[in-house]
Amino acid sequence: MPPTVPVVVTMEIHGKERAKNGNQFRWLLLLRAHRAFASAACFANTLSSLLPSLNKRLLHRSIDNSSKGTILFRLILTFLLMAFAFLSFELLAHFKGWRYFQGHNSNLHIPRTSEIKGFFHNAYVSWLEFRAGYIAPPIQSLSTFCVVLFLIQSLDRMLLCLGCFWIKLKKIRPNIQRDDLDLELEGSNSEYPMVLVQIPMCNEREVYEQSISAVCELDWPKDRLLIQVLDDSDDEGIQWLIKGEVSKWNQRGVNIIYRHRLFRTGYKAGNLKSAMKCDYVKDYEFVAIFDADFQPNRDFLKQTVPYFKGNPEVGLVQARWAFVNKEENLLTRLQNINLCFHFEVEQQVNGVFLNFFGFNGTAGVWRIRALEDSGGWLERTTVEDMDIAVRAHLNGWKFIYLNHVKVLCELPESYEAYKKQQHRWHSGPMHLFRLCLPAIITSKIAFWKKANLIFLFFLLRKLILPFYSFTLFCIILPLTMFVPEAELPIWVICYIPVFMSFLNILPAPKSFPFIVPYLLFENTMSVTKFNAMVSGLFQLGSSYEWIVTKKAGRSSEPDLLAAQERESKAISLQQLHRGASDSGLSDLNKIKECQESVAIKPVKKMNKIYKKELALAFLLLTAAFRSLLSAQGMHFYYLLFQGVSFLLVGLDLIGEQMS
Repeated sequence: MPPTVPVVVTMEIHGKERAKNGNQFRWLLLLRAHRAFASAACFANTLSSLLPSLNKRLLHRSIDNSSKGTILFRLILTFLLMAFAFLSFELLAHFKGWRYFQGHNSNLHIPRTSEIKGFFHNAYVSWLEFRAGYIAPPIQSLSTFCVVLFLIQSLDRMLLCLGCFWIKLKKIRPNIQRDDLDLELEGSNSEYPMVLVQIPMCNEREVYEQSISAVCELDWPKDRLLIQVLDDSDDEGIQWLIKGEVSKWNQRGVNIIYRHRLFRTGYKAGNLKSAMKCDYVKDYEFVAIFDADFQPNRDFLKQTVPYFKGNPEVGLVQARWAFVNKEENLLTRLQNINLCFHFEVEQQVNGVFLNFFGFNGTAGVWRIRALEDSGGWLERTTVEDMDIAVRAHLNGWKFIYLNHVKVLCELPESYEAYKKQQHRWHSGPMHLFRLCLPAIITSKIAFWKKANLIFLFFLLRKLILPFYSFTLFCIILPLTMFVPEAELPIWVICYIPVFMSFLNILPAPKSFPFIVPYLLFENTMSVTKFNAMVSGLFQLGSSYEWIVTKKAGRSSEPDLLAAQERESKAISLQQLHRGASDSGLSDLNKIKECQESVAIKPVKKMNKIYKKELALAFLLLTAAFRSLLSAQGMHFYYLLFQGVSFLLVGLDLIGEQMS
């Protein structure tokens, strides 16, 4: 017989192991409890920080009652009411135990006549038959169509990213004659071409001074440069302030003039068209355009104009935008991701491989002959920059994009301003597509260039993208929760969108922590972009609406600007007093009165509640609740977070300050 001592030792060892495992298990429970309490505390802190903002929105709110998107809002409201009705029916069936789906991917089991348990059960079974036979097939067909469009657009994005990677790998940059980069000031200035600089603006109270100051500091011979301040302001006080700023720089020897139109027809296009009719414009070879919030570096012209030398077919040299307030709040951070991809990938790849891209309307230099050859500025759309770019491309002009030349500007910091900007940016291209399609088809450019313009530039990136984003993720996905026979696979909802968001965020690597908010916010903005696309395509009332984007007057050098402001008040007034006539003194007094009247006048923000976004929020949250009955994990989390995203946007909380 074996000795008993090893058995006792073995029992002791097992007892110690059990005690040790018990202690580890208790520590594991304590650790998980600690993490749960920490997560709950973090959620409570976040909620407590949002509640004051939410309370402020509800107490000081104004409903967005604009006529834009009324039909779309009614459509969303109809889907919401249907969702509530379906949910009530499904809840009744759930509590009655009428469950005829064993799993999300299982086939529907329709009970036989002998299994019917009463009137309500009969009604529910009839609803299941009607749903499976008549509602699910069209939803599934539309879903398949949108998924195909989604895959095509994703493929286009991947090809653009590969093109950008190839440009960086091969270090491809536009050609330039290096001898022309640094023109010497010794001797005659005749080597410098004549450059006209235009600053179109309208009621730009916050940014007029810094933009005019930056342009007046450009490093270019004064006798070869003329600056036009094209003021369309209808506020007399702002007009006098801009006049005063122009007078200040005129006194310092800068060749700058102020122009104001009595009638603001054609918006920005009409403003630029009017300025180009001046007799002295014929003496200039190039024109640089800067919107009122843009602040070019001193060497901007020396970095861009030389690319025209030796390239007579080049009509446009476009610089990249950089943003002074990209970290101001969550909204500006998300905008920065989108625009970084637009400039770093889309415009750079199209500029290198196609010599064509959409003019950004600012921070670019045009050859005046290219503008004239293409018909000049037209007032037919709100995207006059894209219009002139397409017409110049059809006339054979080439474009150069400079990714390394950056011009500071400002991003919209409120959702209201951003929404109005995006509406114009997405309705205008569709309106333009209707107008220029015959010209594209009958033009003499190569067939592949026509195909690129029609199918990629307009249809895929301007029409298909907002269509499938809104239809697939905001309408079809919540409907599939109530019509399980028509389902969306998990890779459409999660894997591909996350991968595409990853590609979009690559040009802004510091924004990787915001990849999930970016994905959700892009889907949230799809309702605005879809509405704008439809209004532009069918020329509805809001397709020709131009609202100046609200700016805050951010600057990367606030201290220098403040010092410059103090200097301008001291110096410019002294210079204007010297030798001023009676009319000049009268103008000076008028300017001084306007400065004092608008010096420190805080603008009270009126918070808005956006109906379409709120209706979609409730639709998605209702669908999320319905998905709990089917135990659809990923669908539930997506619908929940997307619904919360719509809720935050609908209550105008997306632009809150963040540390």
